[in-house]
Amino acid sequence: MKLDAKTIYAQSSDIKSRTYLEYRKDMKKKAIAELETLEWLESKVKQLYPKKRVNVYKSGGDKFLWFLRKGGVSREPDFIAEVDNEKIEFEFQYAEKTGLKLYDFKVSKVAPKKKGKRIPIENKLFVYIHKPLKKYAIFSPEWIVENAEYGMVPAWRSYAFRVRREKFEELLKLDPTLKNLCKRIDAKNFILNFQHELIDMNKEKLSHTLQGIIDENKLVKIIPKDLDSFFKVCFILDNINKFPQNANLWLIYLLGYINEDNSLEDIYKIVYCTDFLYSKIELKPNELDQLVSKIEELLEKVKGFYEKDGSYRSSLKVSPLEETRYALFSINLLEDMTQDMIFYYSAVKLKPIRKIYENVEDLEKTYQMLKNLA
Repeated sequence: MKLDAKTIYAQSSDIKSRTYLEYRKDMKKKAIAELETLEWLESKVKQLYPKKRVNVYKSGGDKFLWFLRKGGVSREPDFIAEVDNEKIEFEFQYAEKTGLKLYDFKVSKVAPKKKGKRIPIENKLFVYIHKPLKKYAIFSPEWIVENAEYGMVPAWRSYAFRVRREKFEELLKLDPTLKNLCKRIDAKNFILNFQHELIDMNKEKLSHTLQGIIDENKLVKIIPKDLDSFFKVCFILDNINKFPQNANLWLIYLLGYINEDNSLEDIYKIVYCTDFLYSKIELKPNELDQLVSKIEELLEKVKGFYEKDGSYRSSLKVSPLEETRYALFSINLLEDMTQDMIFYYSAVKLKPIRKIYENVEDLEKTYQMLKNLA
């Protein structure tokens, strides 16, 4: 896999300390906000340029990816606005809480050094949403340089432009439409956290096994003989940062467990293992075709278990809450793999993901159901 010159890659320890899935969960929070904000931002840009043709899109277009296999943060802008024949880059930031004393902006996004001087980037704007206040601002790098102090941000372990609260909040404008936008972002983050609890639940179940791993060589060589064993082995390998020898063969063998009798519990285990193995290998063309077909099949299976109350049900033996968790976990990873294959393999048969959890039938209903039961 080629490395991208426009990407700042994370240290391997940044990912290993959390596991790849946990890293992706963290990366997805901003992606949720970005994708939910896209249409709203386009409406604001149209207000800025009322007599011009405006098109706003994510950097990367259909190949936008919210996580990278090697870790890291892309240097690409968050959004690009085409205004007639001009392109304007947009950087997106948002505040989750009130009471911030300083608003911080990365130096590389505002004014990198050129010949010893910090020069504000041209043809770039920042869009900032203050979620608790339901306010926003659109401003230039020049404004940041003129109104900020240059100082250390302890949480980032780096220097940044820091604007004092009194100065920054003068810029903010109230926008009633932000109420629904922020509500959708909060609902999706709730669902993201809810479904990810499945990882901690399995860590708890397998804690004794994880503490007692002795023969790693045996784990990576022998293909498990049933789905439950397959899941346990993949989960353990993921958590000790190992992967199977001949993982491509493991993947093809795993896909054989997909059948018409799969429950949601079966599906989430298959999806977890598929995601784990897929992230470790390079697919051959025939393997790619097979995986594309199976991802589409699994997604349709999950959708078929949706109930009118917002839950997902496939078995009377498991609670609606847990089965819904299985379904959301599966949708989450299937969307990840879909976008990953579009990004790395140009898988044209797959439909690009426009919004996180877009494959949840009625997200608001599912969210309310979970809030009532969780």
